[in-house]
Amino acid sequence: MSNKEEKEQIFRPYRIVYEGGRGEIIEKKSRFIATVAPVESEEEAVAFIESVKKKYYDARHNCPAFVIGKNKELTRCSDDGEPSGTAGKPILEVLLGAELTNVAVVVTRYFGGTLLGTGGLVRAYTQAVQEGLATCKTATMRYGVTIRIETDYTDLGKIQHLLGNKEIPVISSEYTDKVALTVQLPKEDAPGLIKELTEATAARAVAEIVESGYYREAEKM
Repeated sequence: MSNKEEKEQIFRPYRIVYEGGRGEIIEKKSRFIATVAPVESEEEAVAFIESVKKKYYDARHNCPAFVIGKNKELTRCSDDGEPSGTAGKPILEVLLGAELTNVAVVVTRYFGGTLLGTGGLVRAYTQAVQEGLATCKTATMRYGVTIRIETDYTDLGKIQHLLGNKEIPVISSEYTDKVALTVQLPKEDAPGLIKELTEATAARAVAEIVESGYYREAEKM
């Protein structure tokens, strides 16, 4: 792997679930409940799975899957007594297909008395996870920088207009004798923004990078 490829992998954006959810389907009287949660480690994932199993202790099956790591380094799944490959793997494939990481899911099944067959089980577990994910809040984690912009009130409108056109949200602001705005954006976009701010205000505004690292970029509705 070249240095460029290594750098791109280090700073690659990734998608997470930052607020879990719950979805449910009924298939031939069997009830499938998908519980989804954000997790940061294998220990958190295991603890979450155990808590769901405890909650639905009377269910026939509690089938888990999770994905951990910026590059999805750790994946696990289990059929929990269902026929091999009909539950855990389909659940995991939905998570990977959605390009999500740092997420755990348990699909709980209350048996309705009718066998679904291999294909039916795969479809049911897949659909249940999709329903669960639809109730979650997701975001892209992007490597970027935090910029502090200091300006006087005369140039504030120009700066707000510039930021608005670029769809760069202001994450905090301070109003004293001057104005200080804090924004976050991808690292590669920072030099261009600083240049435009300088030009738009004839260098009266001061823009300084104060921090770098991953930040949560909310998904657009």
